[in-house]
Amino acid sequence: MKQVKRLLFILLLIASVSVRAQVGIGGPPAASAQLDVISTSKGFLPPRMNTTQRNAIAFLPQGLTIYNTSINAYEVYNGNAWYSTVHFIGENYGGGIIYYIYDNGQHGLIAATQDASATQLQWYNGVYRRTGTTGDGVNAGAMNTKLIIATQMADNQYGNFAAKACAGYSAYQGGVTYNDWYLPSRLELYLMILQKTMLGIGTNKNYYSSTELDTGGASAVNSTDGGIGYAPKNVTLYVRAVRSF
Repeated sequence: MKQVKRLLFILLLIASVSVRAQVGIGGPPAASAQLDVISTSKGFLPPRMNTTQRNAIAFLPQGLTIYNTSINAYEVYNGNAWYSTVHFIGENYGGGIIYYIYDNGQHGLIAATQDASATQLQWYNGVYRRTGTTGDGVNAGAMNTKLIIATQMADNQYGNFAAKACAGYSAYQGGVTYNDWYLPSRLELYLMILQKTMLGIGTNKNYYSSTELDTGGASAVNSTDGGIGYAPKNVTLYVRAVRSF
């Protein structure tokens, strides 16, 4: 008898939900909510799975939402691909690959997927000049690059050098062309070299940073051990562009 009563209760509940077309858990639903979970002491838990398990989902309707334990972030399927509410190291995003994040994944640095030039480049444009680009730290490379170009272009309008090559780099991804790249500061470059395997950067390669040391030289980082050193501006080194988000 108890089982019959329980079944009748469930049927009546289903009928009630069908009529109201709205569900409130913990209280009546808001007028604009199809499902309203009301609580001041408990949270809502969506399906939790890793990337491999996510990729095994057979049917992907637009708006499908999960919590990805591989990246510790919510992900939503937009009809074409999964996107995350936060960004993570190794993500293909913004024309390159994210190699550094801060503000809980809301901001960070993106490295180009290849060097800015097929050949190694000089830091200067044929003339030793003090550019004043001593900026170091995250996001410092953008201003350094602008100052280097502004100072050195007067020497040769057609010359090519590390900062100019990075500023001229562009990448197309997801229907968007990204062209706000720059020569990384010493710290930005060092952080990039820490992720060299992920970025496909080989060993024993010296990369220029945009951080100037004096009239004749700038900071460079070696890809083998992340060693930071002094490089004369007329020496040709590798160059990899970055951008921030």
